[in-house]
Amino acid sequence: MPLIDSYSELEKRGAEYYMAHQPTETVVPRLVQCFRKLLELGKNEPMLVIGCGPKPQTMLDFAAFGFDVVGVDPIAAYVAAANAALQSRAVRLGDAEHLPFEDGTVRLVVMEEVIEHVDSPLKATQEIFRVLKPGGVAYISTNNRLHISLRGDNGEYRIPFFNWFPKVIKESYVYWHMHRDPTLGNFAPRPAVHWFCYSELCALGRQAGFALFYSMLDLVDASDPAIAKSQARRMLLPIARSNPWLRGFALVQFGRAVFMHKRC
Repeated sequence: MPLIDSYSELEKRGAEYYMAHQPTETVVPRLVQCFRKLLELGKNEPMLVIGCGPKPQTMLDFAAFGFDVVGVDPIAAYVAAANAALQSRAVRLGDAEHLPFEDGTVRLVVMEEVIEHVDSPLKATQEIFRVLKPGGVAYISTNNRLHISLRGDNGEYRIPFFNWFPKVIKESYVYWHMHRDPTLGNFAPRPAVHWFCYSELCALGRQAGFALFYSMLDLVDASDPAIAKSQARRMLLPIARSNPWLRGFALVQFGRAVFMHKRC
């Protein structure tokens, strides 16, 4: 059997695994709070969620805040399941590099834990830029290749400290995942092959045409549950905002997401 034939079975197993394990908890209230600090939001603001999966809880939560939400996913079974859950046809079949939407049709784009899996991060970011209206904002979250975990947790592979491996070793594990042991990357048919830090996400956005960039550190309120529950975080948040060097050091560990603004 040709090696490439293993991919079709992996996609089937990946779909089964993700449908059983897709998280349903979202950070939508925090994102809405951050979006409101970047632009004035009216009723029924058009929003796109890329990679909504079979359980579109993020879309449901944004809709509860009054957004006019549409989604896109590259797996037909996910699209059918998501539309059944939404009781609509709000989710379309498509991938991040070829979004099935017209230019300048949405004000907000959300892409959580997807860009590390796409074929071309630059093309995907250019597509986000294309569908955004002038003045719109995109939120992209991903793995942080600089994140330090004492247990080696990296969010993608069942291999401790994978994010710190040399690229050639990462590629060897990706090959092993695709052809020998799909459990390594949780059966993902498109495993996480792209790893970013905050500055690299900003550089990617600039290549696509975005102008301004913000981290969660810049926008989140101290009253946010993730901050309020930790005395250390309550103390560190204003300190991290007080100096460019301190902000930079904080983003080394916590820079896994970026808000990108498209000029008007």
